[in-house]
Amino acid sequence: MKSKCSILIHIVLLQCLVVLVASQGFDFFYFVQQWPGSYCDTEQSCCYPTTGKPAADFGIHGLWPNYNDGSYPSNCDPNSPFSPSEISDLQSSMQRSWPTLACPSSDGQQFWSHEWEKHGTCSESVLDQHAYFESALGLKQKVNLLQALTSSGITPGGSYSLTSIKDAITDAVGYTPWIECNKDSSGNSQLYQIYLCVDTSGSDLIKCPVFPHGACSSEIEFPSF
Repeated sequence: MKSKCSILIHIVLLQCLVVLVASQGFDFFYFVQQWPGSYCDTEQSCCYPTTGKPAADFGIHGLWPNYNDGSYPSNCDPNSPFSPSEISDLQSSMQRSWPTLACPSSDGQQFWSHEWEKHGTCSESVLDQHAYFESALGLKQKVNLLQALTSSGITPGGSYSLTSIKDAITDAVGYTPWIECNKDSSGNSQLYQIYLCVDTSGSDLIKCPVFPHGACSSEIEFPSF
């Protein structure tokens, strides 16, 4: 009996260790910002948040733990649900910098809940819920993508080479971004999301160990919003 109990204890401890390692181990973050004009002018369209139309600026999509091989952890801790009370002091900043554009219109809670439960829980060993959202907001302040582009003559409403967009951001932040495109309702390729890489503390930009898959056209639109 003692032998069986000992084996069971070891199995349980091993399972706990596997879960712990899976939830704590990651190599870097993708910090992803999206252009609202490109979210809204697709066939699917968009809905403005209940707080009103967001500013014509890049908004946060997420801060996503990743591995150097290109894979990523997700939904690491089902026992750590999103709690609005944990970030009540950040809510006005999040409504401004991390707005939802999904339909139907909402106040953003569902969007933030998804980001925390899918991605944020996988960084809990480093960032608790408040620190996770606060870190993303801090990165948004540090990385002004719209200013980087407009300072190089790249303004909403025009069409630009993918290279010129990458170069403008690289010159401004010191690191090469990855650009994700989508298509407008007419099927034209356009600037949708910009990825930069961040160290595991969630505070400092780093050179990306790996980029996601996919490619944009050599010339892409930067739609107005």
